[in-house]
Amino acid sequence: MKQLEYNVRFNTPAFLGNAEQNAQWRTPPFKALMRQWWRVAYAAANGFSANVAAMRREEGWLFGVASDSEGDSRKSQIRIRLDRWDEGQLKKGQWQALATVSHPELPRKISSDLYLGYGPVTLRGATQPTLKANAAIQFGESAMLSVAVPDTSADLVEHALSLMHLYGTAGGRSRNGWGSFALPPLLASDEKGDVPVRPWREALALDWPHAIGQDEHGALIWQTHSFDDWKGVMHELALIKIGLRTQFVFTTGKNADHPEARHWLSHPVTNHNVAAWKEWGRGDFRLPNSLRFKVRKATDGKFVGVIFHVPCLPPLLFKPDLNAIQAVWQNIHVLLDELTRPTTERTYRSVADVARRTRLKPSLDPLSLQRISE
Repeated sequence: MKQLEYNVRFNTPAFLGNAEQNAQWRTPPFKALMRQWWRVAYAAANGFSANVAAMRREEGWLFGVASDSEGDSRKSQIRIRLDRWDEGQLKKGQWQALATVSHPELPRKISSDLYLGYGPVTLRGATQPTLKANAAIQFGESAMLSVAVPDTSADLVEHALSLMHLYGTAGGRSRNGWGSFALPPLLASDEKGDVPVRPWREALALDWPHAIGQDEHGALIWQTHSFDDWKGVMHELALIKIGLRTQFVFTTGKNADHPEARHWLSHPVTNHNVAAWKEWGRGDFRLPNSLRFKVRKATDGKFVGVIFHVPCLPPLLFKPDLNAIQAVWQNIHVLLDELTRPTTERTYRSVADVARRTRLKPSLDPLSLQRISE
């Protein structure tokens, strides 16, 4: 067994819950993340042509499985331990709302933390955001994570851990940047490591996340400029997410008879459900957004936001329209590029044009993002 140790440190508050829905340090979320990113490492190691049945057999042997097709169970070969299991220290009364953002579909401004964290973050009264549960794991909290893995599987597990360090987030609303963490002793020098990328249209051939997308300009990874604290980054990410979503204007309301462009980003959408999906037995299921956010702490002590696309096809029961899905994501990539620093000869629309497309005030800084190649 190879033994590894990391100091898990949160860069944003995390909504990791126990049975009472109170925040608590627990190993299952980290093991689940390790399992998810192990699949990405496995797919890359097999040239993205891995046999899924073979992958699941190896995954079950390594991480454990409740039962396979023959009714057998297997104990996990990986051992994982945290040096603390105490509850998070950020209480309801300590929660401080972030700066507000304008949303073209809402009558008044909304707090950034409520927009990106709705569910774990709720309202007290009419306007005051607060935590729904009793506690969250506070920014800056840390714990020692110990992992023991069979020598024969160590390379893929270590690759998965490095990807968790670069892109992993844990807990509720983690795709929006909550629960962003780092895994020292992995350092900034490791951030140019082996990141599995695949042409994003090819990645839509599979219905599970297995690679970060890539286009003719490089990996589909963008980074914000730096901020003094995590709160500034989350506010910026809220602005960007509102812009990305509202460029797709709904023409229908409740019980739409067909999915519109914005439905392919994620579902459900408040007051904009798809009746057809409910008829097909998918009305109570979610389509998670494959565009993900992470907050990192830079070497100078400041914080940056990372936006990256992990493209995959929605499940076939949603009857995915491949042409419509490709058009949606092409628009997303173009808009993110329009918000980058113009370092090439490509044509960039002005920030006013971006604002018109997204129905936002022209407050998005056209230099707020940059394409990064890791």
